[in-house]
Amino acid sequence: MRLSVKHNISQVLIFGIVMLAACAAVCSCSAQKEEAPIIPPVTSPFSRDYIGYGVITASYTHVTEEPEEGSVSMGYLRRGSLVRLKQRRTVKTGNSSVSWVLIEEPASGWLKEEVMDVYDNESRAKTAAESIAR
Repeated sequence: MRLSVKHNISQVLIFGIVMLAACAAVCSCSAQKEEAPIIPPVTSPFSRDYIGYGVITASYTHVTEEPEEGSVSMGYLRRGSLVRLKQRRTVKTGNSSVSWVLIEEPASGWLKEEVMDVYDNESRAKTAAESIAR
């Protein structure tokens, strides 16, 4: 009789361990929540490698090597050209200040900001460039 009691106790213990493991597995599966997709925050303009887009409004303008009058011309852009702005710099000469922007596309160099309209995103700038071209 002793042997059968020990045998029954070990079976009960094994059964109990199996049931606990099964409960743990079921509980952990049902407790998991569906993961929502991670939506990144809106990109700050300070974390981008550019500050905006410009559309040339002058008939044509020279792209210069440095942000100053009389600098070497690197080429020119025509009215309606879309440019990507990397940097803005204000240069003071005498009593006046001139704002210059560094562009990288379609040419690399400096332009006076007064020869363009500046936009915060590419789609608005493209729309403006298309309306100028019409």
